[in-house]
Amino acid sequence: MIQSSVDDAFEISPRFRSTIEQRIARLERDAEFDEAQVSVLTDVDHIRRQMRLVAVQRADALRMRLFLDRAKTRLPRPLIVL
Repeated sequence: MIQSSVDDAFEISPRFRSTIEQRIARLERDAEFDEAQVSVLTDVDHIRRQMRLVAVQRADALRMRLFLDRAKTRLPRPLIVL
Protein backbone atom coordinates (compact mmCIF):
# COMPACT_ATOMS: atom_id res chain seq x y z
CA MET A 1 0.00 0.00 0.00
CA ILE A 2 1.33 3.42 -0.92
CA GLN A 3 1.66 5.92 1.91
CA SER A 4 0.62 9.45 1.03
CA SER A 5 2.11 12.48 2.67
CA VAL A 6 0.43 15.72 3.62
CA ASP A 7 1.91 17.28 0.48
CA ASP A 8 -0.17 14.91 -1.66
CA ALA A 9 -3.35 16.87 -0.88
CA PHE A 10 -5.48 18.04 -3.78
CA GLU A 11 -8.43 20.36 -4.20
CA ILE A 12 -12.01 19.42 -4.96
CA SER A 13 -15.02 21.64 -5.53
CA PRO A 14 -17.53 22.25 -2.72
CA ARG A 15 -20.22 20.62 -4.88
CA PHE A 16 -18.15 17.46 -5.38
CA ARG A 17 -17.40 17.32 -1.64
CA SER A 18 -21.10 17.59 -0.88
CA THR A 19 -21.90 14.81 -3.36
CA ILE A 20 -19.32 12.51 -1.76
CA GLU A 21 -20.60 13.31 1.75
CA GLN A 22 -24.15 12.45 0.66
CA ARG A 23 -22.91 9.17 -0.85
CA ILE A 24 -21.11 8.30 2.40
CA ALA A 25 -24.27 8.95 4.42
CA ARG A 26 -26.32 6.79 2.02
CA LEU A 27 -23.81 3.93 2.16
CA GLU A 28 -23.73 3.97 5.97
CA ARG A 29 -27.53 4.14 6.19
CA ASP A 30 -27.90 1.27 3.71
CA ALA A 31 -25.32 -0.81 5.58
CA GLU A 32 -27.27 -0.43 8.83
CA PHE A 33 -30.52 -1.41 7.10
CA ASP A 34 -28.96 -4.37 5.30
CA GLU A 35 -27.35 -5.63 8.51
CA ALA A 36 -30.70 -5.44 10.30
CA GLN A 37 -32.24 -7.61 7.56
CA VAL A 38 -29.93 -10.51 8.45
CA SER A 39 -32.19 -11.38 11.39
CA VAL A 40 -35.04 -12.32 9.03
CA LEU A 41 -32.91 -14.44 6.68
CA THR A 42 -32.80 -18.19 7.10
CA ASP A 43 -30.47 -19.41 4.37
CA VAL A 44 -26.84 -19.47 5.53
CA ASP A 45 -25.55 -18.59 2.09
CA HIS A 46 -27.93 -15.65 1.83
CA ILE A 47 -26.78 -14.41 5.25
CA ARG A 48 -23.16 -14.67 4.12
CA ARG A 49 -23.87 -12.66 0.96
CA GLN A 50 -25.83 -10.08 2.93
CA MET A 51 -22.95 -9.60 5.39
CA ARG A 52 -20.54 -9.36 2.48
CA LEU A 53 -22.70 -6.56 1.05
CA VAL A 54 -22.62 -4.74 4.40
CA ALA A 55 -18.84 -5.07 4.59
CA VAL A 56 -18.42 -3.66 1.06
CA GLN A 57 -20.75 -0.74 1.82
CA ARG A 58 -18.80 0.14 4.96
CA ALA A 59 -15.46 -0.25 3.19
CA ASP A 60 -16.60 2.09 0.41
CA ALA A 61 -17.80 4.66 2.95
CA LEU A 62 -14.45 4.48 4.75
CA ARG A 63 -12.52 4.81 1.49
CA MET A 64 -14.51 7.91 0.62
CA ARG A 65 -13.99 9.38 4.10
CA LEU A 66 -10.24 8.92 3.74
CA PHE A 67 -10.41 10.58 0.33
CA LEU A 68 -12.20 13.59 1.84
CA ASP A 69 -9.69 13.75 4.69
CA ARG A 70 -6.87 14.17 2.16
CA ALA A 71 -8.73 16.58 -0.09
CA LYS A 72 -8.94 20.32 0.38
CA THR A 73 -12.08 22.14 -0.64
CA ARG A 74 -11.40 24.70 -3.31
CA LEU A 75 -12.77 28.15 -2.58
CA PRO A 76 -15.28 29.32 -5.14
CA ARG A 77 -14.12 32.02 -7.53
CA PRO A 78 -15.57 35.48 -6.91
CA LEU A 79 -18.51 36.29 -9.16
CA ILE A 80 -17.40 39.88 -9.60
CA VAL A 81 -13.86 40.70 -10.58
CA LEU A 82 -12.45 43.39 -8.32
